[in-house]
Amino acid sequence: MSDIKGIIHSVESFGSVDGPGVRYIIFLQGCKMRCRYCHNPDTWALNDKNAYEESPEDTLNKALRYKAYWKNDGGITVSGGEALLQIDYVTELFRLAKEKGVNTTLDTSGGPFTREEPFFSKFQELMKYTDLFLLDIKHIDSQKHIDLTMKDNANILDMATYLSDSGKDMWIRHVLVPGVTNDEEDLKKLSEFVKGLKTVRRFEVLPYHTLGIFKWKQLGIEYTLDDVKSPTDEEIKIANDLLHTADYDIIATA
Repeated sequence: MSDIKGIIHSVESFGSVDGPGVRYIIFLQGCKMRCRYCHNPDTWALNDKNAYEESPEDTLNKALRYKAYWKNDGGITVSGGEALLQIDYVTELFRLAKEKGVNTTLDTSGGPFTREEPFFSKFQELMKYTDLFLLDIKHIDSQKHIDLTMKDNANILDMATYLSDSGKDMWIRHVLVPGVTNDEEDLKKLSEFVKGLKTVRRFEVLPYHTLGIFKWKQLGIEYTLDDVKSPTDEEIKIANDLLHTADYDIIATA
């Protein structure tokens, strides 16, 4: 058994949206982005009092209890927080999962990605055991991305390009926030960027929701989108049309 431990926020036994089929989802603790619409701000701190440590072996053993429900297309998804902050744990978990023939999916915003060492070699190792990357592109415009998340997006877009060049399957996701991420020119630019990627299998518009606001209040953090409502069906349709989401292998629906 390895000495590697993951810091885990929570798990979901029967996830149905974070990857193909029925998924066992591990939500890891820790994230350096500060997205204004984040519905899990309780995952930001790496050492949260409610989080727990677990070895990759123990995580996999728990997940395998549900293997009968996965059929041929389900499996394990690691999400966050930001899963790439715990890349050693994810790599070992996925390595063990592939030994058992389990489909592996990584849900990430790409914030930690860099071609600098030692991260880059670790990321290349992780790719060997990852069947699918779910990449959340929060904004195509660099300055607006900083305003939204407090982080630049250049390395995130570079990660998408690298995954494409490496032949790794991706689902691209974009959270649609009225007045923040639904500018038509920005959506057209995002569409052009994604169109240039060779391995995108799905392109999803995720409507902004307010279900996580109570967590901000519990944590005493100011929520700056209080007066923003979820997008209308028409706004979602416009975004899907501008992004040409239906052109991908699996049609994205709101």
